[in-house]
Amino acid sequence: MLEDRDVETMFGYPGGAVIPIYDEIRDSSIRHVLVRHEQCAAHAADGYARASGKTGVCLSTSGPGATNMVTGIATAYADSIPMLALTGQVGSKVLGSEAFQEVDAYSLMMSVTKHNFRVTDVKRLPHAINEAWKIAQSGRPGPVHVDLPVDQINAQIDEDLLYQEFGIKEPTEDVSGLADAVALIKSSVKPVIMAGGGVISAEASEELVRFAELISAPVVTPMMGIGSIPTQHPLNMGPLGMHGRICAKEAFTEADLVIAVGTKFSDRTYSPHTAPGMKCGVIQIDIDGTQFGKSNRNSVNLKCDAKKALQMLIDALGNTAAHDSWARTAKGYKERRNVDFNYFTHPIIPQKVMWELNKFIDNTIVTTDVGQNQMWAMHFLDIKRPRQFLSSGSFGTMGFGLPAAIGAKAARPDCRVATVVGDGGLQMVIQELATSVAEDLPVVIVLLNNGWLGMVKQWQKLFWDKRYSETLLEDDPDFVQIAKAYRAEGITVERAGEVEDALKFAFDCGKTCIVDIHVDPEEDILPMLPPDPSIPPIEGRCAY
Repeated sequence: MLEDRDVETMFGYPGGAVIPIYDEIRDSSIRHVLVRHEQCAAHAADGYARASGKTGVCLSTSGPGATNMVTGIATAYADSIPMLALTGQVGSKVLGSEAFQEVDAYSLMMSVTKHNFRVTDVKRLPHAINEAWKIAQSGRPGPVHVDLPVDQINAQIDEDLLYQEFGIKEPTEDVSGLADAVALIKSSVKPVIMAGGGVISAEASEELVRFAELISAPVVTPMMGIGSIPTQHPLNMGPLGMHGRICAKEAFTEADLVIAVGTKFSDRTYSPHTAPGMKCGVIQIDIDGTQFGKSNRNSVNLKCDAKKALQMLIDALGNTAAHDSWARTAKGYKERRNVDFNYFTHPIIPQKVMWELNKFIDNTIVTTDVGQNQMWAMHFLDIKRPRQFLSSGSFGTMGFGLPAAIGAKAARPDCRVATVVGDGGLQMVIQELATSVAEDLPVVIVLLNNGWLGMVKQWQKLFWDKRYSETLLEDDPDFVQIAKAYRAEGITVERAGEVEDALKFAFDCGKTCIVDIHVDPEEDILPMLPPDPSIPPIEGRCAY
């Protein structure tokens, strides 16, 4: 059934309850990538899906195998990534008896998936796989879990049943607010487009750029929307949110109309610091109706696919809604905030690393881990297209970067893949170096090594009177020696002038390579919006 759905790659880790499936994989056309931890099977399937637009597939055994996958599945769920998560289970006749490696994975996964199935009758297996596959991709994408008791996957089935068709309830559309949306755009003076991950999942980036240019509206991008419009596009104000650009915040708070496309007004993006004026109107485009109303403002809602909604607005507006004066004002916000850095200081500043990485960015997919490394990548990388920047947004999962990069490389072997990580997050999943090497999925690991859990340290520094508690990573290992122990490459960088050559070596060597760059531990990622809205933004030495 997976082969019939053109699944080419899956990620997993075997155990007793899934040996029957693994026995069949030997004779399958599907490439199985053996990870070293089940969480990373889900992250790799996630990276595969983000890089390709296809559904990622991961597999684990029962009990601890299933529980280990929960974090990776939750990460995909939070960011609306299509995934099919398969778990083995004890035999159906001993369910509930505390059998060896039994856990109620069905209930466990319920809050972090779109839907769940447990196959207690093998005749229901085609129904579960068929519907799970469609549900993962339909409407707002997300992971679907199928729990597979070992006696049922050992049972015989009439092969004709495998080809039965089962329908699901397709998401409804409601575009009755189109005329009101058009009227709001025409009457607005300072519209701003907020483009989220829904633009990328709907393959609507081309329509987004055309729409923004048509109405001369600046675009702000939450984390998941990065790549929906090229970084260097004149209308792109960059990321909005707690660590977003000041120019994006200025444009957003000045707006009299927010056109939100495929984004969910999360607390990290839409806060008392960033909320626009009280008279601001809202047009919200989303395939998921549960997202409407989160702006706490009256809104005109278009419940449909972002690609379709944007094209309908383009067709309805014609050439009657340009806001050229406002676009020039927003451009001025960017120019006023532009900062030049001294890229040849010692210790190395992370901005320098991103500046050098941009020299290799054209045919490169970049994943990130979570923390300061993620924010520097968000600010300074020149992302040119959708599915080029892959990051854990809503769940903020440390350890995402490396396995997601491996999944992205499996999906796009024609592209170079790099991951920007910190020394904290990398050590959560460093065993996946073995996966990368053994499976010939080479990635470049750009390690911003500052010897701290940097983002937590920054909070302690700025808001907790520098009372550093358990954020110093004492006795970090020699990452280059670890890389070589896994038969990967590694290179240490301690001087700013060495960064470019080290990155070039890593990209050219044809192997997985850790570029261990020792960066300034006192360099904060700014700007930063304090949790207390009465405190103004901390700008310091920041971008834009």
